[in-house]
Amino acid sequence: MKEKVLKFLTTIPKGKVVTYGQIALFLNNKKLARAVGNILHNNIDKDKYPCYKVVNSQGKLSKDYAFGGIQKQKELLENDGIIVIDYKVDLSKYQMKEKLQI
Repeated sequence: MKEKVLKFLTTIPKGKVVTYGQIALFLNNKKLARAVGNILHNNIDKDKYPCYKVVNSQGKLSKDYAFGGIQKQKELLENDGIIVIDYKVDLSKYQMKEKLQI
């Protein structure tokens, strides 16, 4: 499962985000959202696997972003061209809609 989650991260285009639940649905089990979060928190290669592009179902950033906290996640998203307001992104504008098969 870990490998599938990490590979999924590599498919998120610049300027887009996904939710934990969206990745869980990709894994065919919407109840795996928390497990997805744990995998992302233990990501060992933030450059290869851009976990900063994952937000919660309301578009909120992670207070516990593993590579520098919420402010760093905000900075990385903004560098991708995503507008972050009050540590939240507009999912209607920035959420990746494509269904991927990996």
